[in-house]
Amino acid sequence: MRIDILTLFPEAVRPMMEASILGRAAKKGLIEINCIQIRDFTTNRQQQVDDYPYGGGWGCVMMAQPLKACLDWVTEQAGPRKRRVIYMSPQGARFDQGHARRLVSGYDHLVLVCGHYEGVDERFIEKCCDEELSVGDFVLTGGEIPAMAVADSVCRMVPGVLSDPACYMGESHWEGLLEYPQYTRPETWEGLTVPEVLRQGVHRDIEAWRREQQLIRTKERRPDLFEAFTPQTEADRQTVLRLTGREKLTYDCRPARSEDIPDLLAITAEASAYMKERGVDQWQDGFPNAEVFARDIAAGGCWLFTHEGAPAGVISLYTAPEPDYGAIRGAWLSRGPYATVHRTAVKAAYRGRGLADEMMQLCEDLALGRGFASVRADTHADNAAMRRLLEKRGYAYCGAVTLTDTVEKDPERVCYEKVF
Repeated sequence: MRIDILTLFPEAVRPMMEASILGRAAKKGLIEINCIQIRDFTTNRQQQVDDYPYGGGWGCVMMAQPLKACLDWVTEQAGPRKRRVIYMSPQGARFDQGHARRLVSGYDHLVLVCGHYEGVDERFIEKCCDEELSVGDFVLTGGEIPAMAVADSVCRMVPGVLSDPACYMGESHWEGLLEYPQYTRPETWEGLTVPEVLRQGVHRDIEAWRREQQLIRTKERRPDLFEAFTPQTEADRQTVLRLTGREKLTYDCRPARSEDIPDLLAITAEASAYMKERGVDQWQDGFPNAEVFARDIAAGGCWLFTHEGAPAGVISLYTAPEPDYGAIRGAWLSRGPYATVHRTAVKAAYRGRGLADEMMQLCEDLALGRGFASVRADTHADNAAMRRLLEKRGYAYCGAVTLTDTVEKDPERVCYEKVF
């Protein structure tokens, strides 16, 4: 894995990237991290890299020319590789463990562009960057800290960097759960003693305890992650049942009819409220509405899921090409015919009870049975629950699109695809 960080402050980045685990991995030739000074690629004597913004406003904007020249030099030096150029931006999709896994498995060269001042000329982003990534909903003075975070999280999963894959596969967020508590010597410290199961040393019991603690800790600290988690084993199921008092339910499904539209709107209204509570700017502007569901129903792709006759969830599968997907900022995995999942929503009473997985499975089975090469989906960058569901089911992040046929104020979406 080669990572090139394009920055105005390589002296601030280089010491961190050359230290500790990453430094040792670089000496072994497992990874290569370079910090490139953007200022070296200017065309004027003053080494100017920024200028005043068109239209006025505060501050200055980094110019496209030095950035493009720096990127061209880097790509020439690196040679033919499977490359991804990423601009570190607070406007990008929120970076998480799923992004890190995608980058380490899909590419062998990452170029991380660090902006400064009021950002960079939009034309450089449009012409040269494959995607934008953010490390959170806050603004920093530059992209160096986010770039280091991305580089660190990706490089630690490169084979050989850590002693064993188990070093990162059991950690927080690997499979949508937080990590279990850790302890070391002494056995008792300030009146607190290491749990007995860890002191007894029975491997089977330790593994069971740790898994249970993952579920307990996730429910307490990240209920959003817990609700999206699907039990993987019978032991998981029993623990979830004990923690929630809720058994996984059995659902029925059928194509939705026009008389179901009030139920469909009620389901999506609860989903809208759920997202609003979590700061997700999706489905907040009267969308989807009755007209949208009438169109889904007329196309034969809208499915209503019920439990004991009560409406529980809705999902739509479109088989016609999506016009907006042709302008993806990134690249789809497949060029073959595809189906698209839309309007996935679960009523509050059925969240965390396996329904979302069943709905996705139905759409994938329908698409495969009808001869499609893949299934695609888009969602808001902040819709963590939907993104985890997609990634858990084997969908890969492909880029971003701007929706045109929507009344929503924020039409930006991140895109995923699963190839059969």
